[in-house]
Amino acid sequence: MLTAALAVTVSGCGSSQTQTPGSSTPGQQTETKAEYAVVLKVLSSPFWQSMRDGILEEAEKQGIKVDIYAANSEDDVEGQVTLLENAINKGYKAIGVAPISADNLVPAVAEASKKGIYVINIDEKLNLESLKGLGGAVQAFVSTDNKAVGRTGAQYIIDRIGGSGQVAIIEGKAGAASGEDRKAGATEAFLKAGVELVESQPADWDRTKAYDLATNYIAKYPDLKGIYACNDTMAMGALEAVKNAGKDIVVVGTDGNEDAVASVKAGELAATVAQDPAQIGRRGVQLMIEAVKAGKAIDPNAAPAMESVDAILITKDAN
Repeated sequence: MLTAALAVTVSGCGSSQTQTPGSSTPGQQTETKAEYAVVLKVLSSPFWQSMRDGILEEAEKQGIKVDIYAANSEDDVEGQVTLLENAINKGYKAIGVAPISADNLVPAVAEASKKGIYVINIDEKLNLESLKGLGGAVQAFVSTDNKAVGRTGAQYIIDRIGGSGQVAIIEGKAGAASGEDRKAGATEAFLKAGVELVESQPADWDRTKAYDLATNYIAKYPDLKGIYACNDTMAMGALEAVKNAGKDIVVVGTDGNEDAVASVKAGELAATVAQDPAQIGRRGVQLMIEAVKAGKAIDPNAAPAMESVDAILITKDAN
């Protein structure tokens, strides 16, 4: 009876189902915990949902299990830190992180490095100098070239308005690297073309705030010809303000969200610069696996590999 009881106890201690590379034949699963995790910003928008789907698709393709965590909102910086700290304590071999800001996850990533956990930086770039100062490192950074995204969106506006006139930018959350880079790229393109950039203000990735900001822009600058928004959520808010004002203003967004693409095809939103979050997620999984397989010592002085996933301009006439 004692022997039987021990057998039941041991068999009941297995963790969740997963499939690890080389550990089983196709179609079989082994009882082992996930060795990989990803901490995302949120899962409340199509962009992050698409990235999650890409991560899960690649995990299935590679025969592994990836645990995915996400903060409650893009303001939940402390909550995201707690998620990463909890993940570190679970003993994953590699973790992908898409930080809310450049700095909020730096101390936790440094802790992961010291515990021998490989970290892949996804989408929003960490403050690598601060990380190095704390003795931490990331093995790679994979994202969209957001300055190129901003330049592409702005150039489309420039072309549509004939290379002259007043334009404005609706920024994301102040300090968020992706939004700052898009703003910088758009600003560069506008200034190079010689159009008049009258104003550039943040709307915190929020549709209502973007609507209010665009309404103010339109009232303040009656000759405004174009608005570049650093994401599609804000672009849709700006478009609503333009419609309500009865103005002919070219509005371009970013991300290629489903509602934005539908608006472009309907001839309302002028364009959106579509990222490929699913591919970013897939590549993040691949880089985590590569880091674990390589098994190199984590070196805070080593420069991480930098990879960029191309973005695409979506217009009504595009195929």
